[in-house]
Amino acid sequence: MAELSKRIITSLFLFLTLYIAINNLYIMGSVLIICFIQVFYEFHLILKKIFFKKSLINFYLMLLFLLVYLFFFHFKIFSIFYTDNYNQKILFYFVITICISSDIGGYIFGKIFKGKKLSKISPNKTYSGLIGSYIFSLIFSNIFFFEYLSINNIIIFSLVISSISQAGDLCISFLKRKAKIKDTANFLPGHGGLLDRFDGLIFAFPGGFLIFNTI
Repeated sequence: MAELSKRIITSLFLFLTLYIAINNLYIMGSVLIICFIQVFYEFHLILKKIFFKKSLINFYLMLLFLLVYLFFFHFKIFSIFYTDNYNQKILFYFVITICISSDIGGYIFGKIFKGKKLSKISPNKTYSGLIGSYIFSLIFSNIFFFEYLSINNIIIFSLVISSISQAGDLCISFLKRKAKIKDTANFLPGHGGLLDRFDGLIFAFPGGFLIFNTI
């Protein structure tokens, strides 16, 4: 119960931070810089445990790739608000909504219905949680975005982005399993590291950007 309370309080703090950041470019820039440094540091710790003793070349090549990718990932988010691009703002909010609702739906359905495990990679992931992720994604995307997108697009984009987000979650879970760690850090009380919280978003945002450009 204490752990759940920590998760709720931290989540509320993150929502408040996001709300303040999207209304102030200076705060947005500062938050993104902190996120960039912390996420890269957490990735560095995971890769160090997996590759450092086995292959220094692979370790540094992967770090270089992540450095470039994460830089452009965070820079792209900042540029959306700096240029005040309306369509891309909708994209950003849409992907955020899907990632959060997928996470909440998966957690609630997984806790209530339990059932068969989805993968050995992440023992806490179940098929009931997967279904819950899709249901919550569809519900919240329709609530918040029915004025901006057609029903067909909302359904397709919600399911695809939710799938990408969950795949990203499993990917980071696989790396953590290989590194033999439970959380990427202790940065967020009740959640672990930033990477534990935003793993799906790191994968889903580029996917969502490509999908939205097909409209």
